[in-house]
Amino acid sequence: MRSSPLRPIYRLLTSIERRVSWLCGKGYGAATIDQEVKMVLKLLGRTPSLSLDIGGNVGEYTAELIRCAPGSEVHVFEPSTRNLNLLRTRFNGQPKVHLQQAALSDVAGRMPLFADKDGSGMASLAQRSLGHLNIQFDVIEAVEVRRFEDYWKTCLGTRVLDVVKIDVEGYELKVLQGFGEAITRTQVLQFEFGGTNIDTRVFFRDLWRFFEQAEFDLYRITPLGVMRIERYDERDEHFLIANFIAVNRRTLG
Repeated sequence: MRSSPLRPIYRLLTSIERRVSWLCGKGYGAATIDQEVKMVLKLLGRTPSLSLDIGGNVGEYTAELIRCAPGSEVHVFEPSTRNLNLLRTRFNGQPKVHLQQAALSDVAGRMPLFADKDGSGMASLAQRSLGHLNIQFDVIEAVEVRRFEDYWKTCLGTRVLDVVKIDVEGYELKVLQGFGEAITRTQVLQFEFGGTNIDTRVFFRDLWRFFEQAEFDLYRITPLGVMRIERYDERDEHFLIANFIAVNRRTLG
């Protein structure tokens, strides 16, 4: 089959499309923790006293949060045994960092945690299908799963949650559905959206509707700062990693 004379033009247009999308934050979500924390604290407008790191992995987000807001109390949820041991070593001697070996969802119990390797940052309660990338999710660990509302009531005394970060590889909506009344006491919440949502069949529209009902404004983190998402649009269904910040408009609007 002969090459189309338009092929160079399509290549150029694809390159421009990718660059413009990146500038809008679509695909910008990897390795941007310092930018994420900076934007979250800017939208909060004050030093947080209580924060959550849900999907703590090896503690990069918590460490940056503590660096920017020394003395902040942080509760970290991480289901992987390997990662929890790393977290214990990393935050040893820091009494305001509270580590919980558990995943969060909308139900409590035990579930399999799937990963491509032990301690992977890609680990998920969903067994992802990434054969096209030659990645197999065949490392499995049974983990405890909790509803956050239960923890919030019994361990946190229904306190105000200044900063919440959720990075749970496609299970963000399930975690949010397990917040119950705690969402009304949440000030600023950061979450990830991307390719993992293909595996969990969660669209950006589902997250948009959750936050709209909870009366939160949504922003996407971009290389240029934060971009307000004024209304839902199908073009937001972009499955490259992006980070969003939801701001409680009732208390911070």
